[in-house]
Amino acid sequence: MTESDGTPHPGSAAPEPQYADRTYRSVPGIISGVMLLAVAAWLIGDAVLNGTGKTPWVALAAAPVFAFPVIAYTLRPVVYANERRLLVRNPLRTVEAPWAAVEGLRAGYSVELFAGGKKYQVWAVPVSLRQRKRANRQAARAAAAGDPVISGGHPRTTGGRNTNPLAGRAARTGAESDPTRAWSDQVVDSLQELAERNAGRPDAAGPVDVRWCWWIIAPTLAGLVALVTLIAVG
Repeated sequence: MTESDGTPHPGSAAPEPQYADRTYRSVPGIISGVMLLAVAAWLIGDAVLNGTGKTPWVALAAAPVFAFPVIAYTLRPVVYANERRLLVRNPLRTVEAPWAAVEGLRAGYSVELFAGGKKYQVWAVPVSLRQRKRANRQAARAAAAGDPVISGGHPRTTGGRNTNPLAGRAARTGAESDPTRAWSDQVVDSLQELAERNAGRPDAAGPVDVRWCWWIIAPTLAGLVALVTLIAVG
């Protein structure tokens, strides 16, 4: 309700602002997936058009066996996070965890989500040890140069692992732009901060929901059966 001049009515509560999902995914993974699919389309198309005997049929049967796993492991993985929940889309499963169910995140040799008493890999945020070493060198140079943030105790992931992921909030907002930290570590810090901030929200409660991606699994298995049958009868 509003007054005639457009101001909110004194008795009405202002609506809570809604924020779009934060999205995290691997750009190199997407690029490699598109390139692999393009090469596969060229090779399979050539076999179908110019092949003889069973070759076109074998190529057609092999198409889903190759294409769907490539899509699953390169184009599909993504992480969405908003004020209510964390959604992790892995190659074959989608994990939706309300913030109250998130027990922690850890960036070691891979990014792991602990929720509902179970552990899930986060494929969309790959860990690059080379990038982490490069970031550590930049942090050391910044500390030697007297950077007040670095030398003043900016929280870091010691040895690439957070043993108590939700023990403290990230010191910087928008840590994804910090050049002294690897991208995977920055994402984990950002998600941990969201978990701490929103775990107590009434709409952030509920069980962890895990769904299998059957539109990837079923065509791959069907193509595999057809491929094996064609080869076996030949």
